[in-house]
Amino acid sequence: MKRKTRLRRIVSGSRRLPFAAVLALLTACDGQAPAPMSADRLWVGEHIITLDEAQAGATAVAVRGERILWVGRREDWAGEAAQITELGERALLPGFIDAHGHLSFSARRAQTANVASPPVGAVTAIPSLQEVLRTYMAERGIAPGEWVVGVGYDDSLLEERRHPNRDDLDAVSDRHPIVLIHVSGHLAAINSLALQRLGVTAETPDPAGGLIRRRPGRQVPDGVLEETAMMPLFPQFLGGSLPAEDIQATLRTYASHGVTTVQDGAASLADYERFVEVAGEEGLPLDVTVYPSVASAEFQLPLEAPLGEYRDRVKLAGVKLILDGSPQGKTAYLSKPYFVPPPGQSPDYRGYPIMPQAAVDALIARFAGTGTPMLVHCNGDAAADMLLNAMERAGRDAPLGDHRTVMIHAQTVREDQLQRMAALGVLPSFFSAHVFYWGDWHRDSVLGPERAANISPTRSALAQGLAFTLHNDAPVVPPDMVRLLWATVNRVTRSGYLLGPEQRIPVLEALRAVTVNAARQAFEECCKGSITPGKQADLVVLSRNPLPMPPQDLLDLKVVETISRGTSIFAAADGDG
Repeated sequence: MKRKTRLRRIVSGSRRLPFAAVLALLTACDGQAPAPMSADRLWVGEHIITLDEAQAGATAVAVRGERILWVGRREDWAGEAAQITELGERALLPGFIDAHGHLSFSARRAQTANVASPPVGAVTAIPSLQEVLRTYMAERGIAPGEWVVGVGYDDSLLEERRHPNRDDLDAVSDRHPIVLIHVSGHLAAINSLALQRLGVTAETPDPAGGLIRRRPGRQVPDGVLEETAMMPLFPQFLGGSLPAEDIQATLRTYASHGVTTVQDGAASLADYERFVEVAGEEGLPLDVTVYPSVASAEFQLPLEAPLGEYRDRVKLAGVKLILDGSPQGKTAYLSKPYFVPPPGQSPDYRGYPIMPQAAVDALIARFAGTGTPMLVHCNGDAAADMLLNAMERAGRDAPLGDHRTVMIHAQTVREDQLQRMAALGVLPSFFSAHVFYWGDWHRDSVLGPERAANISPTRSALAQGLAFTLHNDAPVVPPDMVRLLWATVNRVTRSGYLLGPEQRIPVLEALRAVTVNAARQAFEECCKGSITPGKQADLVVLSRNPLPMPPQDLLDLKVVETISRGTSIFAAADGDG
């Protein structure tokens, strides 16, 4: 119960007067006229999008230190500023907030082979994948017997439209154990030596919540592992201490996309401590919120770690639960069968849950009862039902309060589920970049035309009054916030197909989802999400004002500058994006 009290104290205690108002009150108490305000930087222009109705129409923003000092009309500014920036046609907005991603996994990719398809990598077919691996092994000088790890292969984009199998990877090397992580992070392809190292044979049973794919008509593993069957591989690509330079480089990449708060939504406790260590030793340019992954009922958050409070720039923010898998990998748990089932599965195949309902009920009740914020991964609508049923049961035993449980991805949620979410206070965070990256695959293979048209139902969520957020789930796709906004507003697939036009939303609502709503999701509306006096000076400058632009042109936007806690941490090389 201590964590619950602490979290509520942090939220309620954040309702403070803006800094400028406090300054004015102090000087007034002395019987003196208020001293003129002094700012480190003043932005002026006609394209300031505050996302704060009280500050609508602002044409000037002043910052001092880490805070926004003043917001108003340019002609009303009577203070001094060490630096004045004329925006011109550029736009100033609150910094973008990463509503869901994986900082530690993104940082680890720097040491792995990039086996992704365009636009992230160069792999288009299994032969090109094999060549990428051979080149990587030669350039790294990987000795026989050492593991070779690649990340990002996508069977939906390979010419063969299948996963690479043990034979494909044996052709690269039979002297190196090779593991390739699917773009979703929910499947892996490994070679024969890797299977041998793991002790996986024809006699090995499928683990609970996972699957060992087999050769047709036989029990011999074909090299593809799903969900919990991957767990023995985790030390090979998730183990070891993260190099500080890889953490910093990854944060710089986020900053180049206008992100000022980054999430690690399935970290290990060791990764959390590593972030704190690096932050203390050399500082971090961005805020980092960490939600350790709960893999068993025995999981415990460290009591010495302050839940909901920043240590330097790192916050232990809650926990992450995973209830099912990936729709593009066809492991998500659906209420109706997949349009085209995976090889070896029957026509009524619907995917499967990672854990049984009883285990979900126990975990939800436990964390809800201690006031611990939860991110809950639910891609399939059957998994979404599991979460909502557990929340309803937990609410019968004790009031849920202002829990803000987040349904991560929520890609196939139905209208009735959105209604239940609104009643229960569950917030959806939509992986709406899927519309572009895998919209065609969902339509033609995963869900079929009707269900695919309703993935990431942002318009329906808006109609229910849900303060939803949007995310890229990096490194599943890059943390490109401009493309995320474009994909959400336009719903155009790789092939140019318009997928579910009735679910499109206005640009302003998409911007709210990655600023105001994302701050609220993380219990940080006190200090982030809008350009408001007293809030943290997290800002982004875009090359143009996105609001009057034709939605189809949003990809033309460039991030010109990113400011975190009042400090410029990214600026485009040519100064104008």
